[in-house]
Amino acid sequence: MTYTYSLYPSVGVARVGNSENEFFLAPDQIGGLPIECNEHGDELGEPFSNFKDADGKIKRQGQRFRIYRKDATSSNEEELTLDHPDVETIVWTVHLANKKAAWYQFSESKGNLLFGTENSYLAQKVALRNQNVEGSENRQSLIIDPGPRELTESRQTIEISRDNIPLNYPHWHFPPENPTYGYQINKLGDLKTDSLGRLIVLGGFGKSGGNEPLSSYGGADTWYDDISDGSVTCNVILKNQAAITLTAWVIVGPPDFAPQIPNISTWDDTMFDVGVRYFDLVPDMYRDGTWNENFVANYQRDILPIIQRISGYHWVANVQSMIAFSSNIFDFSDHNLANKENREQYFSYFQPPVLPNPETFPASRQYTLFSNDHVPLMPLNSGSNSVSNYNIEKFLALTATQYFLLRQWAEGKFINDSNYEPYDGVDQKNQASVGNVVGLPQCPGIEVTWTTQNPIIYVSPYQIQHHQSDYYAQGLNPSRDECEGGGCEPGDLTKRMAIPWQADFFNCSIQFINFTDKDTNKVPEDSARDKDQVQLVPKPPTYYTYWWPPQAPWDVISGDETESEQELSGIPAGLQVNYIRGVNSYQQMVNQGWSYLAFIRNKNSGQNGQMFPYLVETERNNDMFSYKSVPISEITHRPDDEGTSVQVFYLKSLDEQRNIRVSRLQRLSRAVEEAMMDFDAFREIKVSEEDRQRRPRSGTRIRF
Repeated sequence: MTYTYSLYPSVGVARVGNSENEFFLAPDQIGGLPIECNEHGDELGEPFSNFKDADGKIKRQGQRFRIYRKDATSSNEEELTLDHPDVETIVWTVHLANKKAAWYQFSESKGNLLFGTENSYLAQKVALRNQNVEGSENRQSLIIDPGPRELTESRQTIEISRDNIPLNYPHWHFPPENPTYGYQINKLGDLKTDSLGRLIVLGGFGKSGGNEPLSSYGGADTWYDDISDGSVTCNVILKNQAAITLTAWVIVGPPDFAPQIPNISTWDDTMFDVGVRYFDLVPDMYRDGTWNENFVANYQRDILPIIQRISGYHWVANVQSMIAFSSNIFDFSDHNLANKENREQYFSYFQPPVLPNPETFPASRQYTLFSNDHVPLMPLNSGSNSVSNYNIEKFLALTATQYFLLRQWAEGKFINDSNYEPYDGVDQKNQASVGNVVGLPQCPGIEVTWTTQNPIIYVSPYQIQHHQSDYYAQGLNPSRDECEGGGCEPGDLTKRMAIPWQADFFNCSIQFINFTDKDTNKVPEDSARDKDQVQLVPKPPTYYTYWWPPQAPWDVISGDETESEQELSGIPAGLQVNYIRGVNSYQQMVNQGWSYLAFIRNKNSGQNGQMFPYLVETERNNDMFSYKSVPISEITHRPDDEGTSVQVFYLKSLDEQRNIRVSRLQRLSRAVEEAMMDFDAFREIKVSEEDRQRRPRSGTRIRF
């Protein structure tokens, strides 16, 4: 019998957390909650409980990889595990790395080769990070490269740390010890196999450290963090058959603080768009550079997800103009001619995408804010370059494929079938992981950046191309650009991200965007303190715009409902508040401030939870913050302003935070001791075997 073998997901997503021991598994659907598991990664089958452990630390998200096969005569897949009768052995090899410190400084869209070679790093004279470190060998030492790790048994665990480097891997590197700021990086994560030999990849603990003050959302020289990405290889040794080799990729990103709210345009949408336009994934839709104007979309598959994601934004961002686009002001699913005017009006309020084009580079793109009716164009997010004055992209548009499908819907070229078949070549097991990652905008993004829009990094739809090199002999390359071809090395997909990751997370939630000058984002600040260093600020007038609120929430609903919780939080339940209130600097975000933030979660866990959601803050470490009501008169020094106050939030001192954590651990320790005392005190109770006790009296064994 002939089988086709697959490894899912093709691109996995693990996430950092500062809990030393506890973790959960990545969601298996877009917008889903994580999956509860035991210490081996075995799924428990229980409802998801908490994102944080008993000490208030964020659990890491582990990505589970599974092997499937199907025969040529059936569409049904079966999973291959160590207990399968055809399986002899499964050998997992994972190679994670962090190349950030060895790469170029992030400079918005500069370096993006989709705009042509004129936009390369060299042509644009983009500076290297840590440019004082010269020479290929020395710059290779800037890479965090622990080498590959291998697992072959069930319930196996191995660290990816500086303490267990493979003996035959000479090119390993870890950052210098004892940084001036932050934390020392000793490991990039852990690998596990569950009871059936499935792979679990766990990333780092959200640590970062460096020797220089942080300077911008892109970070600073001398800094490192434990974000990473890399290759996953699986060799399945079958009984009496040839071995099968399968490959995948995994990225390690920041925590997903609002996992039930997907972005309007996700990495899944980007991968699908790349597959459609470059790999003939859906030839009936797009072929030879041309869209099929007669293609029939499916409302349930192609349109409804866009509308639902727009609806979810108001839980994490205050975008009032979005409300009408998800409020069923007309029947969105009605394809009749009488409804066409409504659909076309709806579609007209979406920003048309302008794709990267070397022939028009560096002309400004997507710079129009308002429609002719003065309605802000959708989706109302920042574009991928509303920051600098070069190669401007002010406002976000959908992917080209999303936009095309929405146009087909507007024109009535769609059906409404909830029993739809997925597109050939698209598997939900692959979509679930990348569908919870930011796809657009990318400046640089949260988990990955604009390289994911380049078909050259893929070998086929949804499959990252692995660079073929002998890393044991040569190590990883600090200067090679995977967007020039040849596939990805470990560390390539995350090397353009902010370093440390917390810097971008702190600074990139909202953006003031000029909407009157298509060729200018920023101008010199008149009140610049340092006349030798020009400070650039958004050119007035500006529009208040969000970046990626599902991944970096900004306006959220407080969810503390008890008296004791509200005493710590300082606010009532149901109030819209700033998500990162109390974390007031890069330094505080790096120094564990990120781990004190809340997770936005749907409190309606009933069957109608999707129809009537109530997404609020949960698990915020309010005990680490203080708050104070400050009269306006203290700011203006005018007594007549004392009738109005503003509430300010701030982190407690490091000593206070330390004492709170110690006290919490002591309480946990006492609870464990008391539980053990209860067990120690337990003694078997002997029961007399008198005849009168052998027959249970009515009610002695069953009580109602």
